[in-house]
Amino acid sequence: MHFTIFICALAALQTVAAHSLFTTFSVDDVSQGDGVCVRMPTNPSTATFPINDLASDNMACGFDGTKGVARVCSVNQSAKLSFTFRENPDASAPGAIDASHKGPCAVYMKAVSSAINDKGAGDGWFKIFDEGFDKTTSQWCTEKLMANNGILSVQVPSDLAGGYYLVRPELLSLHESDKTPPNPQFYAGCAQIFLTSSGTAVPQDTVKIPGYVSITDPSVLYNIYTPKGDYVTPGPAVYKSGASTKAAVMQASTAQTQTEGQLPENVVLTNANWWGVEVASYSTESGCWSSSEACWAQSTTCYAQAPPTGSKNCKLWEAKCQGIQDACSAGNFNGPPNQGKSLIAGAIYSGAAKGTASAVASSSATKAAVTQVPASSAMSKPSSTVVQLSSSASTFSRMSKQSFATSQPKTTLQKSYIAAAPTPTSSIAFSANNDEDDTIDDTDDACEPKL
Repeated sequence: MHFTIFICALAALQTVAAHSLFTTFSVDDVSQGDGVCVRMPTNPSTATFPINDLASDNMACGFDGTKGVARVCSVNQSAKLSFTFRENPDASAPGAIDASHKGPCAVYMKAVSSAINDKGAGDGWFKIFDEGFDKTTSQWCTEKLMANNGILSVQVPSDLAGGYYLVRPELLSLHESDKTPPNPQFYAGCAQIFLTSSGTAVPQDTVKIPGYVSITDPSVLYNIYTPKGDYVTPGPAVYKSGASTKAAVMQASTAQTQTEGQLPENVVLTNANWWGVEVASYSTESGCWSSSEACWAQSTTCYAQAPPTGSKNCKLWEAKCQGIQDACSAGNFNGPPNQGKSLIAGAIYSGAAKGTASAVASSSATKAAVTQVPASSAMSKPSSTVVQLSSSASTFSRMSKQSFATSQPKTTLQKSYIAAAPTPTSSIAFSANNDEDDTIDDTDDACEPKL
C-alpha cells in the first residue's frame, strides 16, 4: 500500500512538470538566445504551469507577463518568426509538451507604442496564424509542434506597418476539457519586437486578451476523446495581408525608428535580457578595486535577473570579475584584462544592432530592483568582497564572496505561482491547484480512487 502511494506521488510530481513554456525566439531561423526579448515567469519552479483562469491578465503574455523585459528584437518585413516551447525551460531534458496535451496553436500580434512598457493585457490583438486539428494527418497542432522539436513558425504579414509589437504564441491543451469542471490549459508568452517595414497596414479588427475566449466557448470544451463535429479554434479570424477592407485597416502615416531595447556599444556578454558592460579602465590600485566592485555588482544583477532558462552566462561574467579581483590582489593595477573582448566566441548580439546606452537606460525595465544585502565590516582592500546592486545603480553594499557563491540573489518580484494566481472570475470553479485533475487522470489506473 505504501509503495503504491509512493509511486502515485512520484507520478503526480512528474505530471506536474510535464507542462510547457515559450523560452526562445528566432528570427529568420536565427535564434536570438534563450530568453532574449521574451517575457517569462519569474519563478522557475512554476514557470511551465498552464493558465487556467481565462479571465486573468495572465492570458495575454503568461505569468508575470505584464512586466516588460529590457531587450527588443529587430525584425524585418515579412520575416519568419519561430517560437520554441520546452517542458524544461533550461533545456536540461528534451521535450516540448507532454504527448497527452493535444490541442490547437495560434499566434497573435499587438501594435504598441513601447514593447517594453506596454502591459500586454487589453485590446489591440489580432491573429496572424492558427491551426487546430489537421484531418489530412490526423494530428493536432501541438502534435506537430512536438514532432518539430517544440518549434512553431509563422511569417509576419507583409503589409504590416513598422513599429513596436508584442508577438504572442499560444498553445491550448484540451486533454482535460471533458472534465467537470472543464479544465482547458493555455500556454502563452510574448516576444518584444521592433518591425522594420515599408508597409502601412494597422489592423483594426482586434480583440481583447483576456476576453477573446471564455470558459463556455465550444473551442475550450471540445472533447478530443469522443469528438463531435469539426473543431473551430478560439478567437478571431486570421489577418491576411491585403485582404482586409478599408474599414478593417488603418494606414500608418509615419515611419518609426527603434529607440528602446537595444544593446549599449560596450557590451561584452549577455544572459537573456541582462547585459554586462566593460568596466572602466584603470592604472591605479584604487581604480582596480573600484572596477572589481563594479564588475561584481553586474554579476549579482545577472543572477537576479536570470529567467527560467538559466544563468549560464552569469558564470562566465563571474569568472571575468574573479580575474580582475585576482589581478588587483597580485598588484597588477593596469586593466581590465582583455578589455572589451566578447566573452562568447562568435557572439550574435540579437534584438537590434547595438544602440546607444542612453536609449536603453531610458527604459524602466532596465532598472531592476535587487534585494539589499547588509554591509559587512569596512575593508581597505576588498579583495574578498563582492557588491550587490540596489535600486540605485550608484549604491553598493558589500558581502563576502563566499556568501555570494552559495546564495544566488533573487529579485524582489519573485513569488510562488500559488500565491500569485488570481481567483477565477468564471462561474465555473477551478481548483486552487493549477493541474489537480491532471495529476490524477494522467497517472496509471492504480492511482485512481476506488469507490
